[in-house]
Amino acid sequence: MQLRNNLPNTPEISTEELTLIDRYWRAANYLSVGQIYLLDNPLLKEPLKPEHIKSRLLGHWGTTPGLNFIYAHLNRMIRNRDLSMIYVCGPGHGGPGMVASTYLEGTYSEIYPDISEDAEGMRKLFRQFSFPGGIPSHAAPETPGSIHEGGELGYALVHAYGAAFDNPNLIVACVVGDGEAETGPLSASWQSNKFLNPARDGAVLPILHLNGYKIANPTLLGRMTDEDIEHLFRGHGYEPFFVEGHEPADMHRQMAAAFETVFDRIRTIQAEARDGTVSEGFPRWPMIVFRSPKGWTGPKEVDGKKVEGFWRAHQVPVSGCREDDKHRKVLEDWMRSYNPDDLFDANGRLKEELRALSPGGERRMGANPHANGGLLRKELIVPDIRDYAVPVKTRGADMVQTTEILGKYLRDVMKRNDANSNFRIFGPDETESNRLGNVFEVTDRVWMEKIEPYDVHLSRDGRVMEVLSEHLCQGWLEGYLLTGRHGLFSCYEAFIHIIDSMFNQHAKWLKVSSELPWRKPVSSLNYLLTSHVWRQDHNGFSHQDPGFLDLVANKKADIVRIYLPPDANTLLWIGDHCLKTWDRVNVIVAGKQPEPQWLTMDEAIRHCEAGIGIWDWAGNEDGAVEPDVVMACAGDVPTLETLAAVCLLRDAIPELSIRVVNVVDLLALQSQDQHPHGLSDEMFDGLFTTDRPVIFAYHGYPYLIHRLTYKRTNHQNIHVRGFIEEGTTTTPFDMTVLNELDRFHLAIEAIERVPGLKDKAGSVIAMLEDKLAEHTRYVREHGEDMPEIRDWKWKTSKTVG
Repeated sequence: MQLRNNLPNTPEISTEELTLIDRYWRAANYLSVGQIYLLDNPLLKEPLKPEHIKSRLLGHWGTTPGLNFIYAHLNRMIRNRDLSMIYVCGPGHGGPGMVASTYLEGTYSEIYPDISEDAEGMRKLFRQFSFPGGIPSHAAPETPGSIHEGGELGYALVHAYGAAFDNPNLIVACVVGDGEAETGPLSASWQSNKFLNPARDGAVLPILHLNGYKIANPTLLGRMTDEDIEHLFRGHGYEPFFVEGHEPADMHRQMAAAFETVFDRIRTIQAEARDGTVSEGFPRWPMIVFRSPKGWTGPKEVDGKKVEGFWRAHQVPVSGCREDDKHRKVLEDWMRSYNPDDLFDANGRLKEELRALSPGGERRMGANPHANGGLLRKELIVPDIRDYAVPVKTRGADMVQTTEILGKYLRDVMKRNDANSNFRIFGPDETESNRLGNVFEVTDRVWMEKIEPYDVHLSRDGRVMEVLSEHLCQGWLEGYLLTGRHGLFSCYEAFIHIIDSMFNQHAKWLKVSSELPWRKPVSSLNYLLTSHVWRQDHNGFSHQDPGFLDLVANKKADIVRIYLPPDANTLLWIGDHCLKTWDRVNVIVAGKQPEPQWLTMDEAIRHCEAGIGIWDWAGNEDGAVEPDVVMACAGDVPTLETLAAVCLLRDAIPELSIRVVNVVDLLALQSQDQHPHGLSDEMFDGLFTTDRPVIFAYHGYPYLIHRLTYKRTNHQNIHVRGFIEEGTTTTPFDMTVLNELDRFHLAIEAIERVPGLKDKAGSVIAMLEDKLAEHTRYVREHGEDMPEIRDWKWKTSKTVG
């Protein structure tokens, strides 16, 4: 079938060259089948026997021959045009193809010398695949050239665009499977072309791989007509070129011509943007629509049932090869159909004329340094956080929007790194809302669509990425980080859950990568979660969920960090620290509303470096004996309510000895054997005592604190208050009351937990309960918090220091 979008003067590709590419493709297919099936006899020097076959057949064949076909043709373009290109494999279960292709180009054996380029190395290559002690069945961190964890579908294209931003000389070839194309994140990812600036960024070449079937059903796009597909992607702003058919010779010629056309298009788009010929609007980038049979070149039928071109080719097309002679014969005929003697020499080495088809050195897609981004990573140039310090002369006296202070720091990070083009801020339409708007003093939001005269902070050269899709923000940032750059993702706390699964996959990637010496460290993925659960005054219950922290805490301890700064100076230290780290996921939760400031910058630095500590100025213990009660807090609103509760208790029961402990690094609550930042038992007991009641006001769901401290000596005396799934559109203080995290409930619990105190302080409890009732009446009548709540200040006349 002809290309629907043929350009004139497409260079003729010789039959000899296409024959060589076909042989290379057959070699990749042969290696892919061998990985799924064989333990031994890799070159079929003898007939297959049961002991040559794996007892457990795992892997995915159906998408693999198409991936190998594309890889072979991309090699030709890289070699002929000296391109810097990486390959993002959306159908990640096609891992056999990624491994086979990087093995053929020599990268795999360079990284894993034990997998040598000979018959013994091929045997080990086959044996390790989906085998205990070996490698996964999908494209994974272990796979050279990969920046994309293929175990979960939906993220390939957004990763590709993230990799292309600020990489002007890079082309990212991204294969999108038609099953993957049905996912929500992938469907949104097509819009990423509206954010790609050809003057400054690299290019993404989407290749939609239509093989028609998922695990057991047709795909939606696979059943659409070419006309409908063309309309769909033209509507998205692409120029689609079709390569489709079944006969290899024809398909090779089509693909070679299509690639000549689309790479010419990419070169023209970039040249016109970079020399100023075109300065407005986003270009219509090319893409390939590649229709090929599922399980192409595999068995046509097995046991009289259709396999090639059907969903039965998806995983293991012929499954009884070890115990069934007929099935084993099918497998052997299938592998011999690739004619291995025509591909490999007697020692199992790829023949020289085929080796010459791969690019050399770092031009090989498996060896491109952008796919091992730590090789390219440069440290950020950051300002001194002291330049942004909030003066604290009287504790809690001044009300400051904490994230606005961080926004000033981020503005200057952006300014200092503008020439390096290695730092971006990502968020779903909330940069200004989250009080980070100071960054717009030095940059804008990137926008490639039409810009109206009345638009604000939109430009083609902006470095703030805003789109109302958390999936796109997360995926862009992941691709950006994995190719060696830095970034920050700012999001409303409740809606970060949208990317729970993407976070999971990235954390798994970091965990595995950290165990691979050849994978160099990449910059940490930094979340700033604001507009948080306790300050959703006009949004209500739908915006009230702090549970992302529970998910994060499930991950390997060396990968994740959770920070809960109580004020601006602690947020500055944490933000600065997180931007300097690598191979981590850092989660920072900080409110954007005006709130009291507690620590000077010097105090904040000491407190954050420790991660947890006693606030001597807030308690009234004399130090000679253990306090009667420990009032602990983690989070800005819990800290405020704890300090207010301490004031109530000190006024009403002055003889009560109180210790205040603030936690800023949440995972420090774990023991040293559970987390690198964990406290020793001795240090933990020194803070929380071994036998005194601890009233712990926590930002999130109470269970997490119990989970983190369950091994501690005094765990049975730790009583946690946090979000208990109560909420609505109400006042800030009423939110704390609904969840019993307010100062009155905290003070009552302290009285009830100190042995013998409840009987002596019954009148105090009654007073506190009356305050709760008064509050309820007041807010329902006036629609705002009581003046004594709104105007509350920390009771001290002393200046700090």
